[in-house]
Amino acid sequence: MEHSDIYFNMLCSVDTRLLQLTPHDDLIYTHFRQDFPDMDVAFINENEIKNNMNKAKWRVFCEKFKNIVEDYSFGTLMRADCNGDYSEQNTILVARVQFYAIEIARNRENLNNNVKKRFKCASLANLENQEKAQIAA
Repeated sequence: MEHSDIYFNMLCSVDTRLLQLTPHDDLIYTHFRQDFPDMDVAFINENEIKNNMNKAKWRVFCEKFKNIVEDYSFGTLMRADCNGDYSEQNTILVARVQFYAIEIARNRENLNNNVKKRFKCASLANLENQEKAQIAA
């Protein structure tokens, strides 16, 4: 959750088209768009990316980065809808390199810049802590 907190605050703070997530962003993006040229990254349907056919395609994609991206297969939280925050309804678990591929595409294709318009630079966890503090007071 801490990783998602930091990432969401970055999305709220910078022009995401300029955001670099790894030293390998160009390589990840190139392979992602070669392997998934028509994938709409604005909204990710978990059942669609995890069905048997796509799971096999993603496995091949991920293995390309086995020796390039540290912890490439490590489970990572990702927002399903790029216009939303990290909430229970909008969060799915994917391999780290899947997260990078989709988020790099969202950044480069100017989809993540909408977050700044909808949210202040505070994550969902920070907002929940502020609400708890107000209730306690």
